[in-house]
Amino acid sequence: MEWQLASTDLAAVRRWLDGHGTIEGLVLEPCSSLKLFDTYFDTDDWRIHRAGFALRIRSENGKSEATLKSLRSNSAEMADRRELSETLESTESESIARLTGPVGTRVHAVSGAHPLQALFEAHTSRQRYAVHAANDAKPLGEIALDETVISRPHGQPQISMQRIEVEALTDAHESLQPLVKALRSGCSLESASDSKFSQGLKSVGLAPAPPPELAPTTVNASMGIDQVALANLRRYLWVWDRHEPSARLGDDPEQLHDLRVAGRRLDAILRQFGTYLPASLVRIRPTLKKVLRALGEVRDLDVALLELDGFNGALPEADQANLEPLQQHLRSQRARARTKMLSLLDSSAVQRDLDELRRGLVQPSDAAEGAGTSALDVVPELIRARYKKVRKGADDLTADSPAESYHAVRGNVKKLRYLLESVAVIFGKPANGMLRSLRRWQEKLGLQQDADVAGRRLRALAAVPPKGLPPETLFLMGGLAAHHAQRAAKARKRHPRAYRKVRGQWKTLKSKLVEHTARVTPLPSSGP
Repeated sequence: MEWQLASTDLAAVRRWLDGHGTIEGLVLEPCSSLKLFDTYFDTDDWRIHRAGFALRIRSENGKSEATLKSLRSNSAEMADRRELSETLESTESESIARLTGPVGTRVHAVSGAHPLQALFEAHTSRQRYAVHAANDAKPLGEIALDETVISRPHGQPQISMQRIEVEALTDAHESLQPLVKALRSGCSLESASDSKFSQGLKSVGLAPAPPPELAPTTVNASMGIDQVALANLRRYLWVWDRHEPSARLGDDPEQLHDLRVAGRRLDAILRQFGTYLPASLVRIRPTLKKVLRALGEVRDLDVALLELDGFNGALPEADQANLEPLQQHLRSQRARARTKMLSLLDSSAVQRDLDELRRGLVQPSDAAEGAGTSALDVVPELIRARYKKVRKGADDLTADSPAESYHAVRGNVKKLRYLLESVAVIFGKPANGMLRSLRRWQEKLGLQQDADVAGRRLRALAAVPPKGLPPETLFLMGGLAAHHAQRAAKARKRHPRAYRKVRGQWKTLKSKLVEHTARVTPLPSSGP
């Protein structure tokens, strides 16, 4: 946590600090100055930046350190960002490849097969002041007066900038706020408008680029069914590219979820509209399904860990400690699943097929036999057929149906939902109303599925306990299994109502489908 203040006269700030040995009850102690040499890196497609971090190698007094620093702050008042550091053997970017700690593992995961390249260099002269509470030798924070020169890698200086940083070295950062207020007032300082990293990029003419958006992605009723499918593939491939770096990073489970959802939609479109798409695109489905299975293994463990955290939080402190072996076991399984996932994403086969998909969406190389068929000639019947499968399975469900039957219905609900999402703009409000009901229903079915998967995992572990799970942990696992069973039963009770709402929305959508079909296929004339 730090405050960053812009300055045009560091000498005046230094004189002010030297003239105030104590500020707001805090003691200032001048420290030795430092010479810092930083080089910032990213991949050619800005994967580190897209994952929400800046990567820096810092050289100081003959020592080198790699740092990942979050670009986003949790607070508007100060820079409250996550920072991870790891010691390096040298200042060369290749030395990051040999790191196995918090920085190295994340950089490997995010960059994949893309090599790092230098963005710019920053040479900083830093004058420091330690900040202590009275009669306490341990510093609460540090004031740094930085004069920084930014240049291209091994090039001529581009700009120089002056910055004051007040960094909290303990969790008690509130005690530094009066000091910062006095510093700002006494030296007429304003908060820095942007970070050194963003200033550095601007000075060398670099702008982090989002993944290129393929076009067109819009859908309308006049389009052929193949163009509708291609537009949706472009849209979801862009979503995939946007979430992949953060999903690779592994710090936010929701990023992996979003990546998996984008992959599922790509697969659904290739499956549903494959007859009307170039064979070169449909051919990648087996690769995509293999990737989705790997993503699913990690996602299931993410959900299991989140559920375990929630269950653990309601336990007495002594029992929480007894669940730690299970948490460690699941984390270990997740780490292995992530290693498998990243290895697959980086494989030449997956990279080749994703590149082929991108090329094919820019310029399709071959046309399918059904290409050019009007979407309105095809889509209404596809929706009816998909809904018929959903209703057939849902009508057979009872309170005593096995979890597999509910899971099969959920699979058909997702297929209908993905199909409808790809053409909802054509059918307007009736389609949107149907989608809202489908999402709520799918959520109820999903809660059952997640609880069933978690319960089966716990039963398998209890049947053949791995080493390191003591009896106390196994006992609590029984309580956790019961917790999952209760959640599944609660979600199952909500299923009938959610299904009734879907059937009600279907009546409205069905009328809309009939209306569009009538426009495309007029009734035969009854004669003169």
